[in-house]
Amino acid sequence: MSLAIFDLDKTLIGGDSDYLWGEFLCEIGVIVDVNSYQKKNEFYFQQYDLGYLDIDAYLEFCLEPLSRHSFSELDAYHKEFMRQKIEPILLDKAQKVVDQHKSQGDTLLVITATNSFITWPIVKRYGIENLIATEPEVKNGRYTGKVSGIPCYKNGKVDNLVPWLKENQETLTDSTFYSDSNNDLPLLRLVDRPVAVNADPILTEVARQNGWETLDWMK
Repeated sequence: MSLAIFDLDKTLIGGDSDYLWGEFLCEIGVIVDVNSYQKKNEFYFQQYDLGYLDIDAYLEFCLEPLSRHSFSELDAYHKEFMRQKIEPILLDKAQKVVDQHKSQGDTLLVITATNSFITWPIVKRYGIENLIATEPEVKNGRYTGKVSGIPCYKNGKVDNLVPWLKENQETLTDSTFYSDSNNDLPLLRLVDRPVAVNADPILTEVARQNGWETLDWMK
């Protein structure tokens, strides 16, 4: 039994769930200043791809709408979000790899910078039971719009994974990590089997230089 770790956005799904959630909120009328919000959403999306994202500024931006709605309202929004935005970009090749690891008895884990409110239903849709994500702060039964703990981004993925490994009596021996993003290089360099999936140009070049396996789950 080994640990199989998956990034989520652009790896297990053919898009970015955080970006799509922002677009969805604009489309259903939750966001008042749609033009301004969409411009910021696009800007942060581009900065992430380039590896320059200011994670604190981004999280302040993307978590704020959660604070304006009850859990029940957000859950209703998310069900429709899954139907409209996520179901169409689920990847058959990703599901096959997930199922293969499960058949081998491996432990499966998704680790993602996107917050757990958005990602848990997607992760469960793939039949994966473990998730490490950026955690939105909750007080008095509502999201505050702030972060709880360390954002699960770049080195923060490693910082969040280490205690999880100890708590779950797992190790990185014979581990695999599937990711599309140069932002995940800190963790890719730690596992025994780094795999570049649907990789961005920076990760593609690093994978080539290091002889890492590369896969395309989009085709």
